[in-house]
Amino acid sequence: QVQVVESGGGLGQAGESLRLSCAVSGSMYGIHAMAWYRQAPGKQRELIAGINSVGSTNYADSVKGRFSISRSNAANTMFLQMNLLKPDDTAVYYCKADVCERASCGSFETYWGKGTLVTVSS
Repeated sequence: QVQVVESGGGLGQAGESLRLSCAVSGSMYGIHAMAWYRQAPGKQRELIAGINSVGSTNYADSVKGRFSISRSNAANTMFLQMNLLKPDDTAVYYCKADVCERASCGSFETYWGKGTLVTVSS
């Protein structure tokens, strides 16, 4: 059974920084790609940053230049460094992990965390 747990959310002021973590545990061959999504009140969940197994990253325009995604393959952990926070960044942040079903990682299963709330005040 694979578990995905986010941490590090909380309250911040505009212009400040927060760092989110995502820990993946359980029986698995490895993790292919990981990503951070967020869902603001009344809005759809959106992809904000992704990282694959070799460290290639992509970002949504709304966070590019302010947020930085990274991962530790050895620790099955992913991070999101959020700088220059804005009130519009207020949302529940979710971690997604594509966990390999075989050693070759030819196929994978997607797991989601339950989310961590980030609130940014002006």
